[in-house]
Amino acid sequence: VLNFMLIGMAFSATFANMISEERLKEVMSAVSPILDISMIIVILNLGAPLDYHLILGAGLFTAIYIISRAIGKYSGAFLGASITNSPQTVKKYLGFTLLPHSGVSLVFTGIAVSTLAGPAPECAKIVQGTIAAAAVINEVIAVIIAKKAFEWSG
Repeated sequence: VLNFMLIGMAFSATFANMISEERLKEVMSAVSPILDISMIIVILNLGAPLDYHLILGAGLFTAIYIISRAIGKYSGAFLGASITNSPQTVKKYLGFTLLPHSGVSLVFTGIAVSTLAGPAPECAKIVQGTIAAAAVINEVIAVIIAKKAFEWSG
């Protein structure tokens, strides 16, 4: 099921880049109500089998994941901005705007968990708990940091 989601995402990105902006707005206005409901169902479906005790038990892994991810996002954005001679505001603040998680990470977590469920069920639970906890924390903290970064950058 999750692989079909990836195919749909790839098709959507390709389709959106192939048609005119006016036509895309027309299509999106027609599809938006269906898309909103579909996204709610998908995200609830991904979160439904989650054992919420895993989120509490993944503390150290979650902290390491969040810190490593933040360092990677910030340093990667800074390095890329430096290589391309971007303005100082881009160098300083772009990394902060990349911190929030997305629903895509939960899709990839679902794929990883389904792959690991047979050979290493303990690892699957750790991955699921770590990424779910990080997504919850990042959606609260990182969104605020990203908003502040936009304000600081002017």
